[in-house]
Amino acid sequence: MKENFFKPHLFGMLAGLFLAAGLVFSALVGSAAWIKIHNSQFVSVKGSAHKNIKSDLAVWRGSFSAEAATLLEAQRTLKDSRAKVDDFLNESRMTNHMFDSVVIEEARARFELQTNGSKTYEDKTVGYKLTQSFEARTPDPDRIAQLNADSTALVEQGVLLTTEKPKYIYTKVAEEKIEMLADATKDARARAERIAAQGGGRLSRLHSADMGVFQITPINNSETTWDGVNDTTSVDKTITAVVTATFTLE
Repeated sequence: MKENFFKPHLFGMLAGLFLAAGLVFSALVGSAAWIKIHNSQFVSVKGSAHKNIKSDLAVWRGSFSAEAATLLEAQRTLKDSRAKVDDFLNESRMTNHMFDSVVIEEARARFELQTNGSKTYEDKTVGYKLTQSFEARTPDPDRIAQLNADSTALVEQGVLLTTEKPKYIYTKVAEEKIEMLADATKDARARAERIAAQGGGRLSRLHSADMGVFQITPINNSETTWDGVNDTTSVDKTITAVVTATFTLE
């Protein structure tokens, strides 16, 4: 009697366990299918826009120096050099220039002294070096390039001149951003539409858009960095804007 009583009860328990497991499995499969369907309702693509521009600001920096045994003599020489640099810039129609403060350095040497038969040493000032930096700016990059080439005339006049390579800057990047980001978003939408069409779907609205960094590179140079390139070596440049856009699918 006991054996007949426990068998139906055992079968009932097993059937209940199998039913519960089936329900759990069905729920997991359903959840996975829902996630897959849900994720398939979006498509994310990168879009870009490019624009060639010409620098509208050129900056030329340099410095000149004077060395002499006395501070007064060094000052006189430096003043003469400054006048020559100033005349050179004015004659080149570079009226927008400025001079920095004078930097004074002492030249020191160690001398050996004999005192009561013993050696001692003493540091003395043996000369002075004075240096003054300057900066010239113009919206005409070609003028700066010519200025840099003609600066050898100052060296021929006895000016101890050191110059940096001219820097070419485009000052209207902020004004270009809105238009270029709109163009990059349009490009992203066109790419997303092609992807959706290949999958048999159709694009709906823009869900989100993330702006990438702007890249300002010399023309025909595709070098990029994660934090953006801002080239100052070339007059003609290319601005690149990138947008990562996510669209919903119908």
